[in-house]
Amino acid sequence: MDDIPDQLLLNTDIDSVIVLLVDDQPMIDEAVRRNLAGESDIELHYCADAMQAVIEAEKIKPTVILQDLVMPGFDGFSLIKDYKVNRCTRNIPVIALSTKEDPATKSRAFEAGYSDYIVKLPDPIELAARLRYHSRSFNATTQLDRAYRALRVSQQQLLDTNLFLQRANNKLQRLINSDGLTGLSNRRHFDEFLEAEWRRVSSEHLEISLMMIDVDFFKLFNDSFGHLAGDEALRCVASAMRETITNENYLSARYGGEEFAAILPGTSSHETKVIAEKLRENVELLNIPHNSPHPDSVVTVSIGLATFAPTSLESSKLLIEFADKGLYLAKGSGRNQVAIYRE
Repeated sequence: MDDIPDQLLLNTDIDSVIVLLVDDQPMIDEAVRRNLAGESDIELHYCADAMQAVIEAEKIKPTVILQDLVMPGFDGFSLIKDYKVNRCTRNIPVIALSTKEDPATKSRAFEAGYSDYIVKLPDPIELAARLRYHSRSFNATTQLDRAYRALRVSQQQLLDTNLFLQRANNKLQRLINSDGLTGLSNRRHFDEFLEAEWRRVSSEHLEISLMMIDVDFFKLFNDSFGHLAGDEALRCVASAMRETITNENYLSARYGGEEFAAILPGTSSHETKVIAEKLRENVELLNIPHNSPHPDSVVTVSIGLATFAPTSLESSKLLIEFADKGLYLAKGSGRNQVAIYRE
């Protein structure tokens, strides 16, 4: 459907009949007016100059154009082309008004884009009926176009609203799932993710690994350097985790206090140890000064690992329990180490 200009959409009354008569002979205007004198619903406008017809149509916004085919300087066949290329007039029905009755002329008129063909001068009842018919058709199309436009606007507004809500929901979900200090996933999201991935790898007969990470001598760090420095150290450790654990299928989280965790679905014990060693090295390379266990120490982490190929009867708590035991082994062996617990 061609778009109808906004100004034409103002003609919302389907029974509105606004006629523009284009004919170089004023006597035709007088005759048409007499024929329509009793039709109070039909509003007639007259244009004697074909060169001004398009401008006049833009001004009065007719629902139908009634025009002569033969006019001096500018015939009806040329004029209808101008209507069709003008955005304001291209959808308005145009009725040819002619003295010629031969089929060839009528055929040419319809091929040119005329909606109807009337031989001068028709019966008043027939003339009014044709004008009303084409006006109602045009008005109905106009109303349909307006409704279609309103629907498109509503659909776009709905899409925009949905997109806004989706973005807001995603932002809220990130806030709900994120640790406020480090930006990593929080304990709640960790628990949900572990349960979901535990069930998935169990059904797909895959392995799942867990890293439990603890900042070494962190209480002493806070006591010596203050809690603000402690918070900054935790943020730096979190940054090292983001840079090291980059697989989008993994989850890095702050487990609580100075303890972090990383869930690695579909990852073997060997692969997990390689990643853990890299993380341990990256934290050490941050060179965050610490005075424990020695005055010239830096902040380090101990990491415990566990890997399971779970069954549906086993609980994900076993993975946490074993990774915790691995962490105790790392700490018991002098800290700044990676240890794997195997039953």
